[in-house]
This record gives sequence, structure tokens and C-alpha cells, in this order.
Amino acid sequence: MTKPLLKIHVLSSLSEVPAQIWDACANPPAAVCSADHSDTAQETSCNPFISHAFLSSLELSHSATAKTGWMPQHLVAEDASGEIVGVVPAYLKSHSRGEYVFDRGWAEAYENAGGSYYPKLQVSVPFTPATGRRLLVRPGPDAPAVRAGLLQGLSELCSARRASSVHITFMPEQEWEAAAGQGYLQRTDQQFHWENSGYATFEDFLASLSSRKRKLIKRERRDAVANGVEIVWLTDSGITEAAWDSFFRCYMDTGSRKWGRPYLTREFYSLIGEKMADRILLVMAKRNGKYIAGAINFIGEHTLFGRHWGAVEHHPFLHFEVCYYQAIEYAIVHKLMRVEAGAQGEHKLARGYLPQTTMSAHYIADPGFRRAVADYLKRERTYVAAAGEELSGLSPYRKDTVEEDV
Repeated sequence: MTKPLLKIHVLSSLSEVPAQIWDACANPPAAVCSADHSDTAQETSCNPFISHAFLSSLELSHSATAKTGWMPQHLVAEDASGEIVGVVPAYLKSHSRGEYVFDRGWAEAYENAGGSYYPKLQVSVPFTPATGRRLLVRPGPDAPAVRAGLLQGLSELCSARRASSVHITFMPEQEWEAAAGQGYLQRTDQQFHWENSGYATFEDFLASLSSRKRKLIKRERRDAVANGVEIVWLTDSGITEAAWDSFFRCYMDTGSRKWGRPYLTREFYSLIGEKMADRILLVMAKRNGKYIAGAINFIGEHTLFGRHWGAVEHHPFLHFEVCYYQAIEYAIVHKLMRVEAGAQGEHKLARGYLPQTTMSAHYIADPGFRRAVADYLKRERTYVAAAGEELSGLSPYRKDTVEEDV
């Protein structure tokens, strides 16, 4: 197969590429993916976060900009005819916040040794720990070669910007292996996802759990709404600016206490409300006629992605109800295959969310530092795999149900 001639250049804003061109690479039609027999037919391609609508909203709302430490440096690959055949959402970072794959220890070690860890190049969806394609290549016979060209382009951009490293986070396995083939170091971590085993109702899901876990969830759901709390689902035209105001108040209150400074601006929510409201689910809790808590979810082709939560009133187990149980209910009603409830959280295991491995790849420019990180990652991968096996053994599901599924 002849290697395609590629021209790769860098964009300082998503506004420099039309939405339909970007999305043809990011989320090509399922029929095209299937015909190509590529991994883009999988859920990782049908992901709202890598869409032009979502990423451009981060920039236009001043949530992800040079001023906030996320300078857009998006790669675009053109073939010999000038057609865009691949893109990469990339940012030059002056810190490590908002990534959910933690490398602050690396930064401290490198700087203590006299190096400059920042700037670094981050390939990700800002503030969004959800697995999805990062090397966004149009389906076709040249896709592997374009993917390789983009990886090479990232290492060259790293050098041109005098960055210490490139970090591709929350990527699918095929891209992870392709990156390793070009010298990127492999890293793993753990999240907790809920899988829909064809449940018709929430009660069917409960019936698959052990008796003790079933009783736990029933009690938590009952207690969450005991003080006159009502739960409502808002999506599409039901998400008004007033609803966004209420959700943002909750997000700011909880975010300020949890992170110190919430990442997203109020304008961001208005922009995604304009562009992609039909792919958003707001789960809101109301008491005495006022919204007191809420969680935002994004709707993929087969997956519900849980993102931010906030509350202005504290009620026992309301977080679990709004973020986890309502997400499961929605997925069952709408026949979605899974719920991804964000980063970390072993407490999710008792609520039916099982451990899943997440993957990232890291290019380290300094050879000595690279060797040290490679040694660390080898030990970390072993630990993550062992922890995953141990957590899987603590599954809340009935053993006879698990055996039947096998």
C-alpha cells in the first residue's frame, strides 16, 4: 500500500475548520464506518465530546483558551488533493489541571532535576474523562497511515513548541497500540461503568444484584427523595436558559468547594444548549418548587456519559440518586448499552458500576526522563491490572447471574 502524501498544519482555533469537515473525521456516519470495517464503527467514534459543537463551545465560552492554560493547537492532515483526512484536538498546556490522568508527580520530578515540564502538549477533550477517539481519521484504506502521520506530527509539534512531552488521554485501544508502535509510553487507569444486560426495568436490574446490595440501593433511593424532593429529566427544548441558570448555580457551589475554581463558564452551557440540546440530559432535583441539585449527561449512540454534578442543598444519597440511579433508569428506558459515570470512584461498585480499564499514551522528549517514566509505568500497569481483578471480585451482582451471562 502506498503511503499517502500528507500535509499537516496547526490550527489555533476550531473556528478555522468548518464543523462538517471536522465532524466527517470525528464522527463519520455509522454506515461508512461499518463498510470500512474499522474501529470507528464502535461507540468510541459516536462520541459527543469530540464533535465540533462541543469542542468549539469550550473555546468560544473562554473555558479552554490560552488564558486558562489550554492553548488550542489542533492538528489537521490534508492529502495530496487538499482534502482534510484527519484532525486531532490538541492543546499546549501550562499546568496539569482538568485532565484526570495525573502527572503532577512527573512534573515535580523533572523540574527538581532542572528540567521544564511545562509547556506540554495535551491531546484530549478538556475537563472530560471519557474515552473516545483522539486521532480523528476519516474511514478508508489509508486510515492507518494517516493515524501514523498524525502521531508523527504531534512529536514534531512537541519539538517546535519546546514542550517536554505529548499526552494522549482516554483513548481507545487501537489508537493506544498505534501510539506505542511509534514510541509512546503506555499508561492504564480505572473507571467504573454500568452495562445494560437487556433490562426492561430498573427492577430487573435490581433483581440481578445480591440481596444485600439490592436492599442498599432501595434504601438510598428512598432516603434521597424523603424530604419532598422530586426528580425530573430535561432534554432538547425542555432545557431552558432558566434551567441552565439553576444547574450552573449548583455546579458553581459544589465545584467551588471541590476544585477551588470550576472549569466551565456559564456561557459554555448556553452554547451547547444551542448546538446539541438533543444530545444532553439534565437530571434535576426539585424541592418546594426550586431546583436544588442536578447532573448533566451527554447522550451517545449507545452510551450515556455522566459529567458534572452540583447541589445547593444537602440531602442524604441525593448525589447517588441524581448521578447514578437516574442515569441507569434513563439508559434502560432508552435502551442504551452503558453508562459511563466519570472518573474514579470505587463507591460506584456497590451501585452496579464495574471496573473498566482506561488508556493513555505519553511521548517524553528527554531520553533520561523517558526511561524513568517508562519504568514507573511498567509497575503502575501491573498494579492497575491487579486492582481491577480484585475489584471485579467484589461485584455486587449475584453469582448465578454472572455465571449465566458467561
